[in-house]
Amino acid sequence: MIDDREERPRPLNANRFTPPPTLDGWSVEELRDYVAALQDEIARAERAIAGRHSHRSAADAFFRKA
Repeated sequence: MIDDREERPRPLNANRFTPPPTLDGWSVEELRDYVAALQDEIARAERAIAGRHSHRSAADAFFRKA
C-alpha cells in the first residue's frame, strides 16, 4: 500500500516555525551573522519556490499540448 501522507498539503501553521531568539545582549557582529544566516535561509526557500513553480509550469505545458 502506498503511503499518501506526503502528497497531502500540510496545513499552514505559524507554530511550526521556531520562534525568533531574543536579541538582547547580542553583539553587532553576532547580529550581522544572524542576519546573514537568515538571508541564506530566505534564498534557500526562494530557490525551492522557484523549483516548484518551474515543475508546475512544465507539467501545465505538457498537459495543455494534448
